[in-house]
Amino acid sequence: MYAVIALFDSKTEREIREIWEELSEQSISFYAEKVENNRPHLTIASYDHLSMNEFAPKLERFYQNKSKLPITLQSLGIFLNTSVLYIAPTVNKELLDFHQAFHDYFKQYNTDQDSLYLPGKWVPHCTIANRLNPESLEDAMSYCLQRLRKLAGKIESIAVIETIFENGECISAPIIHEVKLKESFS
Repeated sequence: MYAVIALFDSKTEREIREIWEELSEQSISFYAEKVENNRPHLTIASYDHLSMNEFAPKLERFYQNKSKLPITLQSLGIFLNTSVLYIAPTVNKELLDFHQAFHDYFKQYNTDQDSLYLPGKWVPHCTIANRLNPESLEDAMSYCLQRLRKLAGKIESIAVIETIFENGECISAPIIHEVKLKESFS
């Protein structure tokens, strides 16, 4: 499987990694350690199959003149009936337009109409912890409520990752292609 993800600036990424590490040190969540090559991100799309020889040049063309996108992460949430705790960005017009433009351009790849990453279904989020039992989920939520503060940063690049699964769980997510966004001059 493959995913197209938005990667943050180094300061924002470092702050999220610190939370991952602290949750691990507290023996609450080992999310960052269980997925090799994992980086803090927002998932834009996911695909069962992708020909990178075809997809990568299109991704380069699409993003060649796109600017970095300011983003503010300031909500903490849980997906119902899951063990996923996440921090979420403020959903504004720019973020929704950024997501919609991607899906408009790459609509031929949207073969799974049940995908939670399609426009109208997307809940932008950056996972903080997952694979939690109910007690650990409570501990993670409590810790994050006390520890987290608003993070203002930027989406600086778009990457394609390959998600590698073993026994139904993602164990690795290496970047196989990355496109840097341009500085905005507005």
